[in-house]
Formats: sequence, structure tokens, C-alpha cells
Amino acid sequence: MIQAVGLTSDFPKAQPPAVEDVSFEARSGHVTALLGAAGAGKTTVLRLMLELQRGRGITYFRGRPLHCIAHPSREVGVLLGDVPGHPARTVRGHLRMLCAAAGVPARRADEVLEAVGLVTLREERLGTLSLGMDRRLGLACALLPDPHTLVLDEPAAGLATPEARWLHTTLREYVDQGGAVLLATADPKEAARNADHVVTLEAGRIAADLEAEEFARTRLRPRVAVRSPHAARLANLLVKEARAERRPVEVVREDGNRLSVYGSTTADIGEAAFRNGILIHQLADEAGDMRAESEEQPGDCAEPAGEPDASSLPDAPQVTAPQVTAQQEPAPQEAAAPEGAETAQAPDPLPLPVAVRSVRSPLRPLRYELRRATGIGTGFVICGAALVVSVVTAVVLARIGHTPQARLFAAWPRELPLPPVALAAGLLGALAFGDEFRHPALATDRGTVPRRLGLLTAKLAVCGITAGMLAFLALGCDAELLYLVYGRELVQVPGDWLPLCASWLALVVGCAWAGVLAAGVFRSTAAGLAAVLAVPVAVVPLVHRMFEGSYVRVAAGIHLRMREVLLLQWPFGGERYLLGLARVIAQPVGGAMTLSLAALLCAYLITTLRARVR
Repeated sequence: MIQAVGLTSDFPKAQPPAVEDVSFEARSGHVTALLGAAGAGKTTVLRLMLELQRGRGITYFRGRPLHCIAHPSREVGVLLGDVPGHPARTVRGHLRMLCAAAGVPARRADEVLEAVGLVTLREERLGTLSLGMDRRLGLACALLPDPHTLVLDEPAAGLATPEARWLHTTLREYVDQGGAVLLATADPKEAARNADHVVTLEAGRIAADLEAEEFARTRLRPRVAVRSPHAARLANLLVKEARAERRPVEVVREDGNRLSVYGSTTADIGEAAFRNGILIHQLADEAGDMRAESEEQPGDCAEPAGEPDASSLPDAPQVTAPQVTAQQEPAPQEAAAPEGAETAQAPDPLPLPVAVRSVRSPLRPLRYELRRATGIGTGFVICGAALVVSVVTAVVLARIGHTPQARLFAAWPRELPLPPVALAAGLLGALAFGDEFRHPALATDRGTVPRRLGLLTAKLAVCGITAGMLAFLALGCDAELLYLVYGRELVQVPGDWLPLCASWLALVVGCAWAGVLAAGVFRSTAAGLAAVLAVPVAVVPLVHRMFEGSYVRVAAGIHLRMREVLLLQWPFGGERYLLGLARVIAQPVGGAMTLSLAALLCAYLITTLRARVR
């Protein structure tokens, strides 16, 4: 059960709130519709309930606020808008990635795919899905952790009739198993047909809180749907008879051969058609539009015109039924509630302010990050392109000559700030966070990615391992091609190969980590790549001026001084590794990379703490 109490959105002092003092219940085993026209406040109410927007009030999900639930996704499945996923990711890959985020077994992805009828499309890309298939995938994402409650924002908007019918049938099966469904809709007929309970919003306030049958009886005016090849003749006939008998009948000519008749019955229309020899293809009662004030005035009959005014068409695409209601119905505080209506009352004063709930990191961050990184081919393309460019650059540098052997193996011309492999590693790191900000995957209800240390550690580990493998692959490919083209004289192993390899690995991995941290701080792939390029362009000259000529003094004898301070003997020749590390860091590039990584890590920690305080 959902219990919303006193929901009120924050608002500027000069403007009224979008939502004010909204209270209602959505019971288990029932479909509850939150009905309202565009701008009535439906989405704001849902976001306040899910603690995604600041305001006042409180919402209980089976007796507990959402921020008190250890794993909210296992209690509430959410679908707000389209599926936030990378268009190149497959349907099954997207769901398996979310399985790691929700902490459920990977086989659950195949189960929900079968439940929503997407088994045959599991290898399709998200960017190729139609609107109906996208909504099915969104429902699958919401059902993935097997929640007790579903909160959906206009899930049937824009869907074809078969897709909408399937959606509501699926939701009915869900509530028959004991779940609760709260869906927002702008169509009163959809609410009356498919919901058990209807809460009507108008201008951010509750106008009615009724059972579906009572809502259809008191808030909707019934109509008769008629299809006939002689629709125009039948419409004129019904209007003439209504005028003669002084009955308030309204006949609206719709597309094709369809009529909507308000204020009459199927029996009267059928008898009139039979008396005049008019063929009828369809004659059925339907739930019509929201009641208007003008309907209470008897004796009005609408003339059927060849091209009726769009504002008089209840089902015209230009003006939907809820919009007509918002213009014609009196304000809820001025009009008396319909008979039998039960208006929810919020306690006075309102509860404590709503604090925006922070998104939790994946329950299995390493598994999540592996599936995120390998689910699309962007990373593989970047690595392949970097290796090709590195090999070609090494061959060209060897052809030109006058290039030191270390730079030749790294394919690093002096004219470039970084070698191609280091740039590729930085781009991979920037995509690790920036890609999620453009195509959010962690939180389908938030559309953002949380800054969490567990998630950061997983991303650093995956990007570091990938960058290390790329660095050694590039080194091997460059050396092998140089040997094939120019012979053995260019590929002699230098005597100081160990510190050179350590420096090369530190450079590539450092670029990858700088991209990850910068993208996490600035929430942008471009910012992550810019931070990587800023190290050789801006930070290295600064560090070089600060420590010019002094790095030798810094590195010389450091292991002896550390031994004197700590009074310890270095086991396994550890002083050599310490000396090598000190030399790498004391170099301008190594010092600049270390300084940049330290600054970015501090910025990331500060933004993480600030987000938690909020």
C-alpha cells in the first residue's frame, strides 16, 4: 500500500506551488490512476513520492518512507519517461547490467524478457526499438528486482491500441498477485476502464478521490459510439428528433463513419436507424469525456457540421479530454465534490520537508562495471584504433630518424602532448563516467549516476587493467612491426628497461584514471578528456619550472634516508623499487600526473561528501 500525506512542492514566493497538500492512498491488489491534464502536477506528485524532488510531505510504502528502505528498487519499480540506456547496448545486455546494479541474479533478465514479450528482440539495440517495445523494456526494468509496487508515469501515452491493451492486461495480472500499481494518465477513459481507483488532480490539488465505477458514474458523461456508412444522414436525423422532443442530445461527427452521441441510448439510436432504414455497423455504450458545467443546462443540441470545430470534439487529437475538463470544470475549492466523493485530507501542519533521496551505487559494482564496459563496442573500437595509430606512428618516426628509442617504442613524437595509446586510455576513462551521464543506466527514476566510492573503485580498477593491457599491447605491436620493417638494430632492449616500462605503464594508467575522476567530478566526457590533455599542456610546464634540475637530488639517496627515519631494513631489495618510484614521480610528467590525480581525487571526495550532506 502507498500512503501519500500532504505532498507540497517547493515554489518561488511570487508563484503558487505546482502541487499543494495532496494526500491519497493506493492499495495493494488495485490499480490506482492519478488523473490530470497536462500541467496538473501528476509528475511532480510522483517525484515527491519517490523523494526525487524537494518539497513537503511524506509517502509511506507499506508503512515505511522510501529513504528508510535498504534497497528501494526492490520495493518500488519506477518508469518515468523513456528507458535511460545507451542506444548501442542490446536489450539483454542492458538488463543484465541492471541485474548487477539491483543485486539480483543475471538469469532474472531472461525471466522479465519473457514476461514482457521481448525474448525475440533480446539482441536488438536500444536505439532501434519502437515506442511500444521501449515501453515494454521500461516495464521490464521496473520489474527486474521483483518489487511490490509499480509507479508509472503515463506508460500508455502514444501507444497503439494493441500495445496499450497488452500493458494494462500485464498490470492487471501484476495486481492480481498482490502488488500495487500507481499510474499517471491524462485520459479519463483510460482511467475509468483500467483502474480500480481514480484520484483526480486539478491545478495541483485533488479534485476527486473515487472508485472507478463511481468516477465513471459521477465524473464522466456516457456516450454511444455509432459506426454507419450513412453517418451524416444519421447525425442529422438524431438532432432533428432531439429538437422535436426537446431532449439534450449532442452528436459529434468524428473521423470516417463514426459518431459519438451524448445524451441518448443505444435503444433510441437503434430504433431511429431502423425506422429510417439506415445501416448500422457498430452501436455500443462507451465512457465519454469529463463532465462540464454546460452539460447541466437542458435543451442544448449540437448541430452536426461537415467540419466541426476542434474544440467541440471530445476525442480530437488537438484537444484531449482532460484539457477540456481543466477549462470547463470549476476550481476544486469553489465547486462541491460529487456525491459519494471521498476527498483525502492532509494533516495540519504539513510533515517535515522532503529530502531528495540519494541514489545508491550498484550492489555488485565490479560486475556492473564489467558489463557496462563490455556491453557496447565503443571501447573495443577505441583500443583497436589506438593500436593502429601507434604502430603507424612508430614506423613513421623510425623512417624520419632522430627519435630516442624510448619514444620510438611508445610512438610518442615530440610534437604531440601524449602518445596515441595514452590519449585512448584517457578517453576510455572519460567514457566510464561520462557515458553514463549522457545515457544513464544506474537509476531509471533519477536519470543520473551517484558519486560513490565503491563505484569509483570498480571503475578505476576496470579502467586501470584495460589501460595496462593496452599499454603492453601497444609496446609489443610497435616493437614487432619495427623489427619486421627495419630489422633487429631498432629493437634492442635498453639496459634500464624496467624503469622505462614502469614509467610507460604509469603514464597510460594515470591518463585513464584522470579521465575517470574528471568525468566523475564534472559529469562530462569532454571534461574528462580535457583534464587528460591539461596534464602535459598546462601542469607539466608548471611542475618543470618548480622542480627544474632538482629531481635528481630528490631521488638520490631517498631509500637511505627512509631507512634512517624508519629504522627498518628493506626486504627483497625494496629500496630499488622505492628509488624507481621516486624517480618516476620526480620527473616533470610523473609529478604532474601525480599532482593532477591527487587534485581530481580530492575534488571527487568533496563532491561526494557534499551530495551526502544534501
